Amino acid sequence: MTDPHTGDPHEGRFVVVPASYVLLLREGASGTEVLLQLRKGVAFMDGHWASGAAGHVERGETAYDAAHREAREELGVGGLELEHLTTMQRTANDLPIDERVDFFFTSRTWTGEPRVTEPTKSGGLRWVALDELDSLPGPVVPHERVVLDGLRAGTIGAYSTFGFAGGGAGGKGATREHTREHDPA
Repeated sequence: MTDPHTGDPHEGRFVVVPASYVLLLREGASGTEVLLQLRKGVAFMDGHWASGAAGHVERGETAYDAAHREAREELGVGGLELEHLTTMQRTANDLPIDERVDFFFTSRTWTGEPRVTEPTKSGGLRWVALDELDSLPGPVVPHERVVLDGLRAGTIGAYSTFGFAGGGAGGKGATREHTREHDPA
């Protein structure tokens, strides 16, 4: 329904901005390692470590296809065998642009050597053990840190949330598997 006063067809509705994230994983001397990229020269979370590749899902594209495209564009790799890790619903405030749904994928298989392909947006790549995220010279993007910690602990569910008031399941940083038993009757 279009708001008769503003003409906004989305007035009062949840408008979702979807994004796909690719976590390249490998086994290292200290256990499972993830490839992270330092965000540099960007408006959002500049100076934070983030997934090796991530970006918005484009119109007419699946989240899965976006993950493949972002890995090619941002890391120069292809042939990924993607596995869905979690879908995170998150929010920051009342603005429609802050209502997000993020699709996180992992891959232990790819072709090519990961490299920085967008040097104006990157401060470099680093493989880091999931148990050693605190050793990074800088913070990890907060909602991505929740996913990485859940991956490390084996507690991340198929559905997770971030930024919602109230704490507990659905609160800031909360992750849980969304199943029928969690739904209110």
